[in-house]
Amino acid sequence: MIFLDKLLLTLFFSSFSVADSNLLNTTYSFKDLSVNYLDWTTKTEKASFQRDFGYLELEGGAGFSWGDIYGFADLENPTRSYDGVPMSNRRYIFKPIMDIKLFDSSWYLYAQDYNLYSRDFYVSNFIAGLSYKFIKDGLLFQPFLAPHYQESNYYSGFNGYMFGWFLNYDFSFNKQKFTISQWHEMEFDRAEAHYLADDGSRTGDGESYGVQGALSFWWRPIQEITTGIQYRYALNKLGVYGYQDGFIYTLKYNF
Repeated sequence: MIFLDKLLLTLFFSSFSVADSNLLNTTYSFKDLSVNYLDWTTKTEKASFQRDFGYLELEGGAGFSWGDIYGFADLENPTRSYDGVPMSNRRYIFKPIMDIKLFDSSWYLYAQDYNLYSRDFYVSNFIAGLSYKFIKDGLLFQPFLAPHYQESNYYSGFNGYMFGWFLNYDFSFNKQKFTISQWHEMEFDRAEAHYLADDGSRTGDGESYGVQGALSFWWRPIQEITTGIQYRYALNKLGVYGYQDGFIYTLKYNF
């Protein structure tokens, strides 16, 4: 896992310069820097410890004849102290994703590793499995299935499986560019130690399965700017038993 993180981190930052180089023979590349604000619903805040927060995100990716790389790095609560109050302190996120094409087909080896670090909590959710890509007329649909390995300060080890997908649809209306996208993940067959305490009570995510994702609408008025809104949702995830939802407001600078 450490080797994969280092490899994907190197490729991720390399993608910020390969657009003007034939060294890696890219078929596409992109990069952006964004400011974001996650506004949890009142119902979610009353039922959980979730609180609204802002964050900065550096995002990029590139395609090659052999596959694709993608990654983002987030700085949550950038104006807060790392040693502050839990859920209101500064947090660091990094998520690399990589897929490798299997022969001349639409099947890929797929891997991703979500990492979060804060003063009171850390987690690494690593998966490696198979994915399939369907691409046609501005539509990309990529489902994946993989075993899930987790490292955190309350549970480490095999933690079931993850099924999910990424969907992206680009279209134009009245000479304006729009995108509808979704990422969706479902964890199942989790280890009991992840969601049950020794006395049998719920702990952490509180269930043997969990779901999370976001449904997004993007508008790109000019080449350098993208803005959008995302509906963020989670069930038995993010350390909370039950349903959570909110909206993310985003402004990106594309460079």
